[in-house]
Amino acid sequence: MKKIFILSLYLLPIPVLLGSFFIGSAFHISLIDLWQYYSGSPSILSESAQIVLFDIRAPRIILVFLVGAVLSASGGAMQAVFRNPLVDPFILGLSSGAAFGAALSVSFHLLPLIPSAFIFGILAAGTSYFAAMQNKEVSTISLILAGVVVNGIFTALLTIIQFISDPFKLQSIIHWTMGNFHTASWEKVQVSLLPMVVGLCILLLYRWRLNVLALGDDEAKSSGVHVLRDKWILLLIISIACSAAVAVAGIIGFYGLIVPHIVRMIVGVDNRKLIPLCIALGGSFLVVIDDISRSLMSFELPIGIFTMIIGAPVFLFLMKKNHIGWNH
Repeated sequence: MKKIFILSLYLLPIPVLLGSFFIGSAFHISLIDLWQYYSGSPSILSESAQIVLFDIRAPRIILVFLVGAVLSASGGAMQAVFRNPLVDPFILGLSSGAAFGAALSVSFHLLPLIPSAFIFGILAAGTSYFAAMQNKEVSTISLILAGVVVNGIFTALLTIIQFISDPFKLQSIIHWTMGNFHTASWEKVQVSLLPMVVGLCILLLYRWRLNVLALGDDEAKSSGVHVLRDKWILLLIISIACSAAVAVAGIIGFYGLIVPHIVRMIVGVDNRKLIPLCIALGGSFLVVIDDISRSLMSFELPIGIFTMIIGAPVFLFLMKKNHIGWNH
Protein backbone atom coordinates (compact mmCIF):
# COMPACT_ATOMS: atom_id res chain seq x y z
CA MET A 1 0.00 0.00 0.00
CA LYS A 2 2.81 2.36 0.87
CA LYS A 3 4.55 1.61 -2.43
CA ILE A 4 1.39 2.54 -4.32
CA PHE A 5 1.13 5.76 -2.34
CA ILE A 6 4.76 6.71 -3.08
CA LEU A 7 4.30 5.85 -6.77
CA SER A 8 1.26 8.13 -6.88
CA LEU A 9 3.40 10.95 -5.47
CA TYR A 10 5.96 10.46 -8.25
CA LEU A 11 3.12 10.72 -10.79
CA LEU A 12 1.48 13.68 -9.02
CA PRO A 13 2.92 16.34 -11.39
CA ILE A 14 0.84 14.98 -14.31
CA PRO A 15 -2.66 15.72 -12.91
CA VAL A 16 -1.48 18.84 -11.07
CA LEU A 17 0.08 20.43 -14.16
CA LEU A 18 -2.85 19.52 -16.40
CA GLY A 19 -5.44 20.62 -13.87
CA SER A 20 -3.74 23.98 -13.35
CA PHE A 21 -4.47 24.96 -16.95
CA PHE A 22 -8.17 25.13 -16.09
CA ILE A 23 -7.83 27.12 -12.86
CA GLY A 24 -8.05 30.88 -12.95
CA SER A 25 -10.40 33.78 -12.43
CA ALA A 26 -10.14 35.21 -15.97
CA PHE A 27 -11.46 32.38 -18.15
CA HIS A 28 -13.10 29.08 -17.21
CA ILE A 29 -11.94 26.53 -19.77
CA SER A 30 -12.92 22.87 -19.71
CA LEU A 31 -10.97 19.81 -20.80
CA ILE A 32 -13.48 19.29 -23.62
CA ASP A 33 -12.75 22.78 -24.96
CA LEU A 34 -9.03 22.03 -24.97
CA TRP A 35 -9.54 18.63 -26.63
CA GLN A 36 -11.65 20.21 -29.38
CA TYR A 37 -8.97 22.83 -29.92
CA TYR A 38 -6.16 20.29 -30.37
CA SER A 39 -8.22 17.76 -32.35
CA GLY A 40 -9.16 20.32 -34.97
CA SER A 41 -12.87 20.17 -34.12
CA PRO A 42 -14.88 23.38 -33.93
CA SER A 43 -13.81 24.98 -30.67
CA ILE A 44 -15.49 27.60 -28.55
CA LEU A 45 -12.13 28.95 -27.38
CA SER A 46 -11.99 32.63 -28.19
CA GLU A 47 -8.76 34.32 -29.19
CA SER A 48 -8.55 35.92 -25.75
CA ALA A 49 -9.01 32.53 -24.06
CA GLN A 50 -6.23 31.04 -26.20
CA ILE A 51 -3.88 33.86 -25.19
CA VAL A 52 -4.69 33.32 -21.52
CA LEU A 53 -4.24 29.56 -21.82
CA PHE A 54 -1.09 29.32 -23.93
CA ASP A 55 0.73 32.63 -23.38
CA ILE A 56 -0.08 33.33 -19.72
CA ARG A 57 -1.00 30.14 -17.87
CA ALA A 58 1.30 27.70 -19.70
CA PRO A 59 4.62 29.51 -19.08
CA ARG A 60 3.57 30.33 -15.54
CA ILE A 61 2.76 26.71 -14.67
CA ILE A 62 6.05 25.48 -16.15
CA LEU A 63 8.03 28.18 -14.34
CA VAL A 64 6.32 27.54 -10.99
CA PHE A 65 6.95 23.79 -11.21
CA LEU A 66 10.63 24.25 -12.08
CA VAL A 67 11.21 26.76 -9.28
CA GLY A 68 9.48 24.54 -6.73
CA ALA A 69 11.45 21.49 -7.90
CA VAL A 70 14.78 23.35 -7.79
CA LEU A 71 14.26 24.82 -4.32
CA SER A 72 13.04 21.50 -2.88
CA ALA A 73 15.75 19.30 -4.41
CA SER A 74 18.45 21.85 -3.56
CA GLY A 75 17.25 22.02 0.04
CA GLY A 76 17.33 18.25 0.38
CA ALA A 77 20.80 18.06 -1.15
CA MET A 78 22.23 20.80 1.06
CA GLN A 79 20.80 19.23 4.20
CA ALA A 80 22.63 16.04 3.25
CA VAL A 81 25.90 17.80 2.37
CA PHE A 82 25.95 19.88 5.57
CA ARG A 83 24.38 17.12 7.69
CA ASN A 84 22.13 19.77 9.18
CA PRO A 85 18.30 19.67 9.11
CA LEU A 86 18.05 23.48 9.38
CA VAL A 87 19.90 24.24 6.15
CA ASP A 88 18.08 25.53 3.07
CA PRO A 89 19.26 26.74 -0.38
CA PHE A 90 19.47 30.34 0.85
CA ILE A 91 21.89 29.63 3.71
CA LEU A 92 24.85 31.01 1.70
CA GLY A 93 23.26 34.44 1.32
CA LEU A 94 22.00 33.68 -2.17
CA SER A 95 18.53 35.15 -1.63
CA SER A 96 19.75 38.43 -0.13
CA GLY A 97 22.35 38.78 -2.89
CA ALA A 98 19.72 38.22 -5.57
CA ALA A 99 17.34 40.64 -3.82
CA PHE A 100 20.05 43.29 -3.78
CA GLY A 101 20.73 42.73 -7.48
CA ALA A 102 17.03 43.03 -8.28
CA ALA A 103 16.71 46.21 -6.20
CA LEU A 104 19.76 47.66 -7.92
CA SER A 105 18.18 46.95 -11.29
CA VAL A 106 14.78 48.42 -10.36
CA SER A 107 16.26 51.58 -8.82
CA PHE A 108 19.18 52.39 -11.14
CA HIS A 109 18.63 50.27 -14.29
CA LEU A 110 22.30 49.27 -14.46
CA LEU A 111 21.37 45.78 -15.66
CA PRO A 112 18.11 44.03 -16.55
CA LEU A 113 16.41 42.57 -13.49
CA ILE A 114 16.93 38.85 -14.15
CA PRO A 115 20.66 39.03 -15.03
CA SER A 116 21.28 41.41 -12.14
CA ALA A 117 19.56 39.14 -9.58
CA PHE A 118 21.33 36.09 -11.01
CA ILE A 119 24.81 37.68 -10.92
CA PHE A 120 24.53 38.98 -7.36
CA GLY A 121 22.99 35.71 -6.14
CA ILE A 122 26.00 33.80 -7.49
CA LEU A 123 28.34 36.48 -6.10
CA ALA A 124 26.87 36.14 -2.60
CA ALA A 125 27.10 32.33 -2.61
CA GLY A 126 30.66 32.45 -4.00
CA THR A 127 31.72 35.00 -1.40
CA SER A 128 30.40 32.79 1.40
CA TYR A 129 32.25 29.78 0.07
CA PHE A 130 35.59 31.50 -0.42
CA ALA A 131 35.35 33.29 2.93
CA ALA A 132 34.89 29.93 4.65
CA MET A 133 37.76 28.21 2.83
CA GLN A 134 40.88 27.48 4.88
CA ASN A 135 43.77 25.36 3.62
CA LYS A 136 41.69 24.35 0.60
CA GLU A 137 39.03 22.88 2.86
CA VAL A 138 35.66 24.22 3.91
CA SER A 139 34.06 23.19 7.19
CA THR A 140 30.30 23.13 7.54
CA ILE A 141 30.28 25.51 10.51
CA SER A 142 32.55 28.03 8.76
CA LEU A 143 30.41 27.96 5.63
CA ILE A 144 27.15 28.49 7.53
CA LEU A 145 28.68 31.33 9.57
CA ALA A 146 30.07 32.94 6.40
CA GLY A 147 26.64 32.63 4.80
CA VAL A 148 25.01 34.38 7.76
CA VAL A 149 27.52 37.24 7.54
CA VAL A 150 27.19 37.61 3.76
CA ASN A 151 23.42 37.49 4.11
CA GLY A 152 23.62 40.33 6.66
CA ILE A 153 25.85 42.41 4.37
CA PHE A 154 23.55 42.13 1.34
CA THR A 155 20.47 42.67 3.51
CA ALA A 156 22.02 45.92 4.74
CA LEU A 157 22.83 46.95 1.16
CA LEU A 158 19.25 46.13 0.14
CA THR A 159 17.96 48.30 2.98
CA ILE A 160 20.06 51.22 1.71
CA ILE A 161 18.60 50.80 -1.79
CA GLN A 162 15.08 50.73 -0.35
CA PHE A 163 15.76 53.82 1.74
CA ILE A 164 16.94 55.94 -1.19
CA SER A 165 14.43 54.63 -3.77
CA ASP A 166 11.30 56.59 -4.67
CA PRO A 167 7.97 55.12 -3.43
CA PHE A 168 6.96 53.58 -6.77
CA LYS A 169 10.24 51.73 -7.19
CA LEU A 170 10.21 50.74 -3.51
CA GLN A 171 6.84 49.09 -4.01
CA SER A 172 8.22 47.02 -6.90
CA ILE A 173 11.25 45.97 -4.84
CA ILE A 174 9.15 44.88 -1.86
CA HIS A 175 6.73 43.00 -4.11
CA TRP A 176 9.63 41.14 -5.76
CA THR A 177 11.15 40.13 -2.43
CA MET A 178 7.85 38.49 -1.44
CA GLY A 179 8.07 36.08 -4.37
CA ASN A 180 5.59 36.13 -7.23
CA PHE A 181 4.90 34.73 -10.69
CA HIS A 182 2.50 37.33 -12.03
CA THR A 183 5.06 38.42 -14.65
CA ALA A 184 5.80 34.86 -15.82
CA SER A 185 6.38 34.60 -19.56
CA TRP A 186 7.93 32.33 -22.17
CA GLU A 187 10.95 34.66 -22.14
CA LYS A 188 11.54 33.96 -18.44
CA VAL A 189 11.13 30.25 -19.06
CA GLN A 190 13.77 30.39 -21.81
CA VAL A 191 16.18 32.39 -19.64
CA SER A 192 15.94 30.12 -16.60
CA LEU A 193 15.18 26.73 -18.17
CA LEU A 194 18.76 25.60 -18.89
CA PRO A 195 20.36 26.31 -15.47
CA MET A 196 17.38 24.89 -13.57
CA VAL A 197 16.98 21.73 -15.66
CA VAL A 198 20.74 21.05 -15.76
CA GLY A 199 20.90 21.60 -12.00
CA LEU A 200 18.08 19.11 -11.39
CA CYS A 201 19.69 16.51 -13.68
CA ILE A 202 23.05 16.78 -11.89
CA LEU A 203 21.37 16.47 -8.48
CA LEU A 204 19.65 13.32 -9.73
CA LEU A 205 22.98 11.92 -10.93
CA TYR A 206 24.65 12.76 -7.61
CA ARG A 207 21.86 11.51 -5.36
CA TRP A 208 23.70 8.31 -4.39
CA ARG A 209 26.84 10.30 -3.52
CA LEU A 210 24.74 12.42 -1.17
CA ASN A 211 24.18 9.31 0.97
CA VAL A 212 27.93 8.91 1.28
CA LEU A 213 28.60 12.61 1.95
CA ALA A 214 25.91 12.56 4.65
CA LEU A 215 28.04 10.05 6.58
CA GLY A 216 30.74 12.68 7.17
CA ASP A 217 34.00 13.62 5.46
CA ASP A 218 36.13 10.85 6.97
CA GLU A 219 33.67 8.07 6.13
CA ALA A 220 33.13 9.50 2.63
CA LYS A 221 36.88 9.61 1.95
CA SER A 222 37.30 6.03 3.15
CA SER A 223 34.57 5.04 0.67
CA GLY A 224 36.59 6.49 -2.19
CA VAL A 225 34.57 9.67 -2.68
CA HIS A 226 36.44 12.89 -3.52
CA VAL A 227 34.68 14.94 -0.86
CA LEU A 228 36.01 18.42 -1.70
CA ARG A 229 35.38 18.03 -5.44
CA ASP A 230 31.86 16.68 -4.97
CA LYS A 231 30.93 19.43 -2.52
CA TRP A 232 32.32 22.04 -4.94
CA ILE A 233 30.24 20.64 -7.79
CA LEU A 234 27.07 20.33 -5.73
CA LEU A 235 27.28 23.79 -4.18
CA LEU A 236 28.12 25.38 -7.54
CA ILE A 237 25.21 23.67 -9.29
CA ILE A 238 22.80 24.45 -6.45
CA SER A 239 23.89 28.10 -6.41
CA ILE A 240 23.44 28.48 -10.18
CA ALA A 241 20.07 26.70 -10.28
CA CYS A 242 18.67 28.54 -7.23
CA SER A 243 19.97 31.89 -8.48
CA ALA A 244 18.08 31.32 -11.71
CA ALA A 245 14.96 30.40 -9.74
CA VAL A 246 15.20 33.47 -7.49
CA ALA A 247 15.92 35.73 -10.47
CA VAL A 248 12.62 34.84 -12.18
CA ALA A 249 10.42 34.30 -9.11
CA GLY A 250 11.76 36.44 -6.27
CA ILE A 251 12.34 35.07 -2.79
CA ILE A 252 10.13 32.15 -1.76
CA GLY A 253 11.30 31.75 1.79
CA PHE A 254 11.53 28.47 3.75
CA TYR A 255 10.19 26.39 0.84
CA GLY A 256 13.52 24.61 0.37
CA LEU A 257 13.55 23.85 4.10
CA ILE A 258 10.00 22.58 4.58
CA VAL A 259 9.45 20.34 1.54
CA PRO A 260 12.56 18.11 1.97
CA HIS A 261 11.50 17.36 5.55
CA ILE A 262 7.98 16.44 4.44
CA VAL A 263 9.47 14.14 1.78
CA ARG A 264 11.89 12.68 4.33
CA MET A 265 8.94 11.76 6.54
CA ILE A 266 7.48 9.81 3.62
CA VAL A 267 10.49 7.96 2.14
CA GLY A 268 13.13 8.29 4.85
CA VAL A 269 16.66 9.62 4.58
CA ASP A 270 17.78 7.72 1.47
CA ASN A 271 18.68 10.49 -1.00
CA ARG A 272 18.28 8.13 -3.95
CA LYS A 273 14.53 8.29 -3.26
CA LEU A 274 14.41 11.70 -1.58
CA ILE A 275 15.80 13.85 -4.43
CA PRO A 276 13.43 12.54 -7.16
CA LEU A 277 10.43 12.87 -4.84
CA CYS A 278 11.53 16.37 -3.83
CA ILE A 279 11.40 17.30 -7.51
CA ALA A 280 7.96 15.76 -8.06
CA LEU A 281 6.32 16.81 -4.80
CA GLY A 282 8.12 20.16 -4.47
CA GLY A 283 7.19 21.26 -7.97
CA SER A 284 3.59 20.04 -7.65
CA PHE A 285 3.03 21.58 -4.22
CA LEU A 286 4.20 25.01 -5.40
CA VAL A 287 1.93 24.80 -8.46
CA VAL A 288 -1.03 24.07 -6.15
CA ILE A 289 -0.09 27.01 -3.92
CA ASP A 290 0.20 29.25 -6.99
CA ASP A 291 -3.23 28.08 -8.20
CA ILE A 292 -4.66 29.16 -4.86
CA SER A 293 -2.85 32.51 -4.87
CA ARG A 294 -4.10 33.46 -8.35
CA SER A 295 -7.69 32.24 -8.04
CA LEU A 296 -8.68 32.71 -4.40
CA MET A 297 -9.31 36.45 -4.70
CA SER A 298 -9.91 38.99 -7.43
CA PHE A 299 -6.36 40.25 -6.90
CA GLU A 300 -3.20 38.18 -6.65
CA LEU A 301 -1.25 37.81 -3.43
CA PRO A 302 2.52 37.09 -3.54
CA ILE A 303 3.14 33.36 -3.46
CA GLY A 304 5.78 33.74 -0.73
CA ILE A 305 2.98 34.61 1.69
CA PHE A 306 1.07 31.43 0.84
CA THR A 307 4.10 29.17 1.17
CA MET A 308 4.34 30.17 4.82
CA ILE A 309 0.61 30.31 5.58
CA ILE A 310 0.00 26.87 4.07
CA GLY A 311 3.41 25.20 4.38
CA ALA A 312 4.34 26.11 7.94
CA PRO A 313 1.23 24.67 9.67
CA VAL A 314 1.46 21.48 7.57
CA PHE A 315 5.13 21.15 8.49
CA LEU A 316 4.45 21.69 12.22
CA PHE A 317 1.65 19.13 12.14
CA LEU A 318 3.80 16.51 10.44
CA MET A 319 6.74 17.30 12.73
CA LYS A 320 4.56 16.75 15.80
CA LYS A 321 2.94 13.62 14.42
CA ASN A 322 6.04 11.94 12.97
CA HIS A 323 8.75 13.12 15.37
CA ILE A 324 10.83 14.69 12.64
CA GLY A 325 14.40 13.55 12.54
CA TRP A 326 17.12 11.82 10.56
CA ASN A 327 16.94 8.34 11.99
CA HIS A 328 13.58 6.98 10.86
